Amino acid sequence: MSSSAIREREDDEELARSPKRAKVDELTDDGPIVADTSPLMNAAIAAGDSKERTSAVAAESVLPPSHTLLGIAPTFSSNGLRQVLQTDVGISEYISRDVPPISGIIKQRFTDFLVFEVNQDHQVIHLKSLDMPESSSKKGKGTNEGSSSTTDAGTSIAQPQEPVTSAESNTVEELSTSTEAKDKDDSTPADIPWNDQFTEKLASYLSEASIDQLKTMFLEGREPPRVTDSGWGSRLIKTTEDSTETPDAAKPSEEVDALQSDDTAKRGKNRSGRGDRGGRGGRGGRGRGRGGRQGGEREDHRKVLSEPISSKTDRTVLHQVVRELFGGKLDSETDMSTPAGDDGSRIVIKWSRHGGGRGGGRGSRGGRGDRSDRGNHPPYIHFTLQKTNRDTQDALGYLSRTLHVNIKDLGVAGTKDKRGVTVQRVSLRRGNKTVEDIWKSANQFNRRSVQDILSQRGDRGVRIADFNYRKAGLELGMLKGNAFVITLRNVQVENVETLDRAMNSIKHKGFINYYGMQRFGTAAVPTHSIGLAILKSDWHKAVSLILQNRPGEHPEVVAARDAWLVDGDLDRALALMPRRVVAERCILESYKKQGGETRNAMGALSTIPRNLRLMYVHAYQSYVWNAIVSERIRIHGPDKAVPGDIVFESEPATKGENGENDGMEVDDDAGNDNEKQATTEEKGMSSRERKKAAKAAYVAPSIKILTEENAHQYSIFDVIMPLPGRDVDYPGGTLGERYREFLRLDGLDPDNFIRKQKEYTLNGSYRKILQVPKDLSWSILRYTDPDVPLAQADEDKLLGFDPPAVVDDGKFRALQINLTLGTAAYATMALREITKTETSSHFQTGLTQASEDQQFRGVVAGDVAELDDGDTEMEVSNTLDS
Repeated sequence: MSSSAIREREDDEELARSPKRAKVDELTDDGPIVADTSPLMNAAIAAGDSKERTSAVAAESVLPPSHTLLGIAPTFSSNGLRQVLQTDVGISEYISRDVPPISGIIKQRFTDFLVFEVNQDHQVIHLKSLDMPESSSKKGKGTNEGSSSTTDAGTSIAQPQEPVTSAESNTVEELSTSTEAKDKDDSTPADIPWNDQFTEKLASYLSEASIDQLKTMFLEGREPPRVTDSGWGSRLIKTTEDSTETPDAAKPSEEVDALQSDDTAKRGKNRSGRGDRGGRGGRGGRGRGRGGRQGGEREDHRKVLSEPISSKTDRTVLHQVVRELFGGKLDSETDMSTPAGDDGSRIVIKWSRHGGGRGGGRGSRGGRGDRSDRGNHPPYIHFTLQKTNRDTQDALGYLSRTLHVNIKDLGVAGTKDKRGVTVQRVSLRRGNKTVEDIWKSANQFNRRSVQDILSQRGDRGVRIADFNYRKAGLELGMLKGNAFVITLRNVQVENVETLDRAMNSIKHKGFINYYGMQRFGTAAVPTHSIGLAILKSDWHKAVSLILQNRPGEHPEVVAARDAWLVDGDLDRALALMPRRVVAERCILESYKKQGGETRNAMGALSTIPRNLRLMYVHAYQSYVWNAIVSERIRIHGPDKAVPGDIVFESEPATKGENGENDGMEVDDDAGNDNEKQATTEEKGMSSRERKKAAKAAYVAPSIKILTEENAHQYSIFDVIMPLPGRDVDYPGGTLGERYREFLRLDGLDPDNFIRKQKEYTLNGSYRKILQVPKDLSWSILRYTDPDVPLAQADEDKLLGFDPPAVVDDGKFRALQINLTLGTAAYATMALREITKTETSSHFQTGLTQASEDQQFRGVVAGDVAELDDGDTEMEVSNTLDS
């Protein structure tokens, strides 16, 4: 296939190019990373050095004092500029030092780095449908936390969904009767008959009595059966002085409940001065408002309680079985009414509550709980986001402006890397918006036709799809990891055996679970230095580091910094500073509000979004962690646990797979180590219940320090290392002393991380020192034109764009790797183990012009001279499945 037939993602004018990267014949801005041992790397370094700015940043004023303990000298480019390398943030060791490096270019194109979120049910998120969604459910179908809309994100959504209903495919009759069908479904007995399969699947987790009780409750339907009133219904209703009807106090409580809810609207209308708006049942009071019951709906006290289940795995499976069997009609959650005993926790199963909550209150002005179709759905909308060359916060900011919502109403399970094409789920507290509203706003439906929307890429590298209503939003940590498709171009390796050794090493031995360079920023002023200043309450230094000039920035950012730092012109600096430069703008805007006064540095810092501020202090934690782990690998090697190592006594129940309480996502630029990670059991909780649980006192996990007697009982994959904080223990022996030495040299007390500003008080956490990828596979591809994509994004597949073009007689090799990593792991660190590559951003500058394949842009493979005989050995595709 000719390369001219390929539609190329990087050609979109909307995708902003970074000026930090050398641009040769319109190459993409995501510069590659090449093994630092190759001639190509040396040429790239020289090319990058020649383009750096001339203003130097003094190393001693930027790097933490503990940098001297790393045993390396500060690195400067040929013109005296400070360059932050992997070794500057503690990244120095390898697992397989005996395996030669595999030279290759990383992220030459955006599609060379594809990331797909893995949800809490271990399912990979993909875009599945770009069609307009439809809110209303069809007659006879059950609902899942309210109506659902378009397709699932394929295998990505664990909870059962309703069939796809495109707005264009629904007839007028279907749309007009859909709401009536939903209401009927909610009030009638279950339309799914109970069969032996139900009993068989539940028998492993529930007693026979509990199954019988569950069957009875399910067949009764959503509405609890009415209890006879024994004549009480004919009794007179007492009327109070304000004309409000109240039932006789002597009535049985259940009958009182029924009469109260039936008469909610009447009481509202009879109140003097309230008119047709209704009384307390009007704008969401007791009718359907801020968590109250819907008018006419009786409170349901029915529930089925399991016996105590000790195994977390069994409890998780029971949650899944309930969702699968009952299609979302029944909810299951951990019983919070009684404390868990030694035998484990109980699971409560009950009918799912529809409507109500904070998202559904103010839609109706009547007192009968009747609302328009717009308000009859759960308070959240979930959708799948694909973004290209945008970090997560930037993409959410764009969505908030496009959808006309507050950015605080958008939630994600984790932040994704900027440089690549990433796919993840997003939640929106919808207010009174429907899935149709969101789809239309996101696709600029007022100025684009449906045909254009379904045939062109999303605006500015952002596309959302696969909408569903949900009763709760997403929070950081609500995921299991990420799946990657990574393509390394212009691969240079001795022979196929070397590739086999490298891939087998990472498959069986894993890689060091370092925090990658993204954690520390891409500028000459690393984020961990700012974090140290904040932890020391040196507010003015922190502000100075954030506002400081740094080489390689966009000219408009440089001009804005100079306007303030050189000319002292605050108004001009704000006018020039792009909105995407968040922290700097917040500080300058704070100075503006203070009339140009700069003494309140702490107040200026507090205007920066909380996640961004915490990113700085977490970066410092990560720096210390990296440094100590390198020391541990250097002293004891990467093969076995040794005395003094730390392991979990039992795996913590509320943390991620790494045992790390780190809301940070793989390859992200921001995270929150203090965010609780939600487990599958917590998904049954409402938003309010989750927030209440999150406020509970933090309980540090139980750990043990290994000794000569028990070290042999654990493997290297059990070994963890603490991130600095008040609730962690340091390793034993010389390693623990080294840890304290780092902190003391930086002016911190290793035993006191409590701060007056509570948000900077760090609990600390633990992180496993090695990570082993799952589902690892790889293959060798051939290509000639570097502009031809070798992998395809989901959006391009759905738009029908040409698939990746691989040519058997291509001049250059590419290594394509598929793998899955857990939360808080960095794919770039896995690639580093394979390539032995320096991954800092400034090494990417100039690599394009140094790469041999760039002279073949636009060249068809058949036009290239015959390949060298030595290349034939690598032409056959090889796959290594884990």
